[in-house]
Amino acid sequence: MPPFRWDLQDRARVAFQLSFLGRMIFSCLVDADFKDTEAYYALTEGRHVDRAWPTLQSILPELSEAFERHLRELPKADTSVNRLRTEILEHVRSLAAHKPGLFTLTVPTGGGKTLTSLGFALDHAKAHGLRRIIYSIPFTSIIDQTAAIFRSVLGEEVVLEHHSAIDEEKLASSDLREGKDKLKLATEDWAAPVVVTTNVQLFESLFAARPSRCRKLHNIARSVIVLDEAQTLPRPLLVPVVWALRELVENYGCTIILCTATQPALDERRFPGKHPAGLPLAGRELAPDPARLARELRRVRLTHAGTMSDSGLLEALAREKQGLVIVNSRRHALSLFRQAEKAGLDGLVHLTTRQYAAHRREILERVRQRLKEGSPCRLIATSLVEAGVDLDFPKVWRAEAGLDQIAQAAGRCNREGRRPIEDSIVTIFGAPDNPPPPEIKGLSGDMARIAHKHEDLLSPEAIEDFFDEVYWRFGKEGLDKEKIIDDFRMGRGDGGVETNFAYRTVAEKFRMIESGMVPVIVLGDGMARKAVEELKYENIPSGALARRLQPYVVQVPPKARLRLIACGHVKFVEPRTRGDQFPVLMTESLYQRQVGLVWEDADYLGLEQWMV
Repeated sequence: MPPFRWDLQDRARVAFQLSFLGRMIFSCLVDADFKDTEAYYALTEGRHVDRAWPTLQSILPELSEAFERHLRELPKADTSVNRLRTEILEHVRSLAAHKPGLFTLTVPTGGGKTLTSLGFALDHAKAHGLRRIIYSIPFTSIIDQTAAIFRSVLGEEVVLEHHSAIDEEKLASSDLREGKDKLKLATEDWAAPVVVTTNVQLFESLFAARPSRCRKLHNIARSVIVLDEAQTLPRPLLVPVVWALRELVENYGCTIILCTATQPALDERRFPGKHPAGLPLAGRELAPDPARLARELRRVRLTHAGTMSDSGLLEALAREKQGLVIVNSRRHALSLFRQAEKAGLDGLVHLTTRQYAAHRREILERVRQRLKEGSPCRLIATSLVEAGVDLDFPKVWRAEAGLDQIAQAAGRCNREGRRPIEDSIVTIFGAPDNPPPPEIKGLSGDMARIAHKHEDLLSPEAIEDFFDEVYWRFGKEGLDKEKIIDDFRMGRGDGGVETNFAYRTVAEKFRMIESGMVPVIVLGDGMARKAVEELKYENIPSGALARRLQPYVVQVPPKARLRLIACGHVKFVEPRTRGDQFPVLMTESLYQRQVGLVWEDADYLGLEQWMV
């Protein structure tokens, strides 16, 4: 570890550094206390607590060989896209010996960022003796897919997948105390050599106050952290997020890779004076000439259609055998799909977070098969389809949004570069009857203000200008909306230097997901039904059951779930020690295979049941 670097020129910065150090020391103490407690109960009950995760360094030779074997087994189609993917991978891996710190990996969608970043992480950890690889993903909708890729490459026994659609913090503590669940223990302390997690888990833990969430923090030190889709870092919390990232790099031996096609312009060189985020991140670029890659991997043509009614949009979709429409809300997507059904469009598919994750995976496999066969395939989706979902449509329509989202949508069009650019059209349209939420409307305005400056809106220069516009519109106040930095203060008192670190207040305010959605478990297949049945047995760990049920969870608005409960459609499965963490959908007709959970029908079906 390098010597601790205090920023003595900035009192706010020193206060933040000291508060961060305090939380890291707390993590060490909490983890030691938990482990002593686990050992005590195991000893008194004659049990053995299995915590046998190997260290990353001890298995790196095997992991590196597994990675090389995976590369050798990949399809060898000689296309321009595959040649560029190979060039990017080899160039990035050649830089792995560089000094640990902050890096950027700016590669257009479809350029192979996932495997490239994993290859760099393995090589870099080997070169510098780093302790683990943490791959952080913004959306739970794609974490299963990424974790599955890593397991297929590296093996089942070294990858910990940590995210939770069900709040495991509120589950009974007996699982942990009794040492029933090795994976539960691992999600508490992140002792695994490779961790695949979400931004919510990573960053909310870095600002947490609960012992169970803080115990993992000391294990983050000396890690390679890959932030996938880095442009999604939450803007209202960007200042504390950036300060935490810089602290991990400068004082805790971490290497951080901001991995994206649309780099979020946190580099201080973009801003004369001071970056609006208050503390810019200057990263070293790993990709070979991002501007050239953007030109050579350019596969689509953007067009602006102005406003389009739903009927006009469906007419355009009907003229294409295969096409993708992406809109800004679940409500608009459902309405559009219903209208398309009435119009009799062939090959119609709906994709939304109304559907549980396991069902969405089935849908995507079906879509890929239709695209491959050349069958009719018209997909109406929300933005969940934009990040990390490998689809290749000839035409895409995208409701107005920020340029970063437009670029992500463009990555679903002509992804493999097999079609002429002039025929691969991404149409941006306004939806007057379904206006976007205020945040997306603001980002759309930011894009409009820079559009005239760039012939190619998908170029790195255009993306950087877009983020410049976004940050200046938000300003420092908007980028630290909850005033997190102000909650860590230092000053002189009668006894010398005094500190006022509001750890609990910060933990309550630092929430990356503000929607407050709540889970409903859908009995989608036999596996889900078996897991719900097992909730009744006390000898099966709650954490294990929660993880088994995650693929069957739909997140709904709190008021909607209350209405579902009031009408008898959702009931909590409440064995003696489980609390109210498992709300199960009892009225199966509310979940429709084509569109997912339609909670808006709760009152009607509740009345229908009462009349029967």
